[in-house]
Amino acid sequence: MTPKEAAKQPRKGAGANGSNRRSELLAIAAQLFATRGYSQTTVRDIADEAGILSGSLYHHFDSKEAMLGEILQGFLEGLYAQYAEVVGQDVTAREKFDGLVRSSFRTMHEQQHAVALYQNEYAVTANLPGFDFVTRTSRSIEAVWLEVLEAGRQSGDFRPNLEMKIVYRLLRDAMWSTVRWYNPRGKLRHEKLAEQYLELIHSGLLA
Repeated sequence: MTPKEAAKQPRKGAGANGSNRRSELLAIAAQLFATRGYSQTTVRDIADEAGILSGSLYHHFDSKEAMLGEILQGFLEGLYAQYAEVVGQDVTAREKFDGLVRSSFRTMHEQQHAVALYQNEYAVTANLPGFDFVTRTSRSIEAVWLEVLEAGRQSGDFRPNLEMKIVYRLLRDAMWSTVRWYNPRGKLRHEKLAEQYLELIHSGLLA
């Protein structure tokens, strides 16, 4: 059974309280996976952090792998849906680009551990059975960005001599690597971070 299939199986306590508990356990798992590493985190670690016995965790999830799959799938599908909403607006390519950037930094603020987990464990998930959705959804997300970048080049908003696949990868890595030092509880707000990023992209570094 793949993590995606496991997530759809009925569980004990599947009502509101059960759903809330599952969300709490996933949040704990995401934090531990992101900070300690997926391979270094055990089911017992998650259970201890949640204040339950290891066996109790299996009332909610089949395995540690199933938890990883549910965290990543929820994050990636949610991110793609946000991006689709941005590009679906009747605005210019530059405005869509700005919207994608702001949406990215907002997501990093709201889902810091999921973002860090995705960044840190992408290579690991590529080798896990049933995790093909990670690569597939990542490619769909890339296609959204490339569509906006290409539209901007066609409209004259963006420079015509740039290779947009390279541009996307540079932009992507610059944005998401910020999760390594950004503090959601710090004084620097994600809105300010997004505006600084956009200012650098729009106007460059040189005076």
